[in-house]
Amino acid sequence: MQSRFDLQRENACFLSSTNSAIHTAVIIYFTETEPDEQEFFANALAEHDVRFAPQLEDVGEDAEILSLFIYSKVTAEFLAAHPRVKLVATRSTGAEHIDLKACRARGVIVSYIPFFGDTTVAEHTFALILALSRRLREVMLAPKNGRFSYEATRGFELYGKTLGIIGMGRIGERVADLAHAFKMRVLAYDVEQSAVTAQNLGFEFVPLDKLLADSDVISLHATLSAATYHILNRETLAKCRRGVLVVNTARGSLLDTHALREALDSGQVGGAGLDVLQDERVMRQSASRIITADIVQHLRSDAVATEERDADRLRELRELVLSDDLLSRSNVVFTPHVAFNSIEATQRMRRATLENISGFVAGTPANVLP
Repeated sequence: MQSRFDLQRENACFLSSTNSAIHTAVIIYFTETEPDEQEFFANALAEHDVRFAPQLEDVGEDAEILSLFIYSKVTAEFLAAHPRVKLVATRSTGAEHIDLKACRARGVIVSYIPFFGDTTVAEHTFALILALSRRLREVMLAPKNGRFSYEATRGFELYGKTLGIIGMGRIGERVADLAHAFKMRVLAYDVEQSAVTAQNLGFEFVPLDKLLADSDVISLHATLSAATYHILNRETLAKCRRGVLVVNTARGSLLDTHALREALDSGQVGGAGLDVLQDERVMRQSASRIITADIVQHLRSDAVATEERDADRLRELRELVLSDDLLSRSNVVFTPHVAFNSIEATQRMRRATLENISGFVAGTPANVLP
């Protein structure tokens, strides 16, 4: 296993070679960074004017390059207020937090990280699966006053069970590989199907309905699109085996939160492991605190809310309260969007971000979103 010191030595060599390719000083803002990230990027981009903003609202109008993570929302309004921005370098694989149409209209390039956490996310997926199959949250919450019940907290083995993977990309393939270590049968559903990959990794591509009907555990690894939005909903969850476990480490909107709560209430879904939600704010702070902050922000705004905006706020409020209720359940295990967060994956993410910024400055943009 690589130590932190091994990774730091590798970074030093990588940074020295990367810096040599950077010539033109630009103003670069980073948001959503922690101290170790700030040190990394400040050293790597020492020839530039590198600044760190606590949040997107603190980014100056002089920004030429913006690097952010998934909680900073780049909108048309933000771009209009920051006309000098020519590159938005997201430190993520997904780009749902960026208005790509607005970027295209203003000639702003958007770069992303194609691959950096395949193994990390796959391993985290199995951490959630194991937590559910062995009912770890319920065990931890069990009474400690002598009335503990083995029967009430009894889990089950993964051996011989069927894992259904929706979305067989790089992460899905790695999850399938890990499943074989538990001697699980693996079914997969994807619009793109490679018979060679299925044969090499020992899984079977099947129609979605068959995957739903046959799987003991369903794990989501699809990209978010119009076709996959709420791919697990009231109708599809009803087609699953009763008591199925559902795990989502991909995108919150692949799973209909309302339908999941109903399925948990009825016992159709036996448990859920969630690293993502449609509204992930409740994973990091209480719903009441979020609602209070939203009210204060609304009162401070001098804009007159339209009926449409009020309706959007109402939908957000309902989703927020629903998500908060969901996470309070003993058969729901959740983590606050940290499946990617390993030493190795974050190192790869930082290096790729540096390459994206350096390539743009050198006139050869890399990993550009269309």
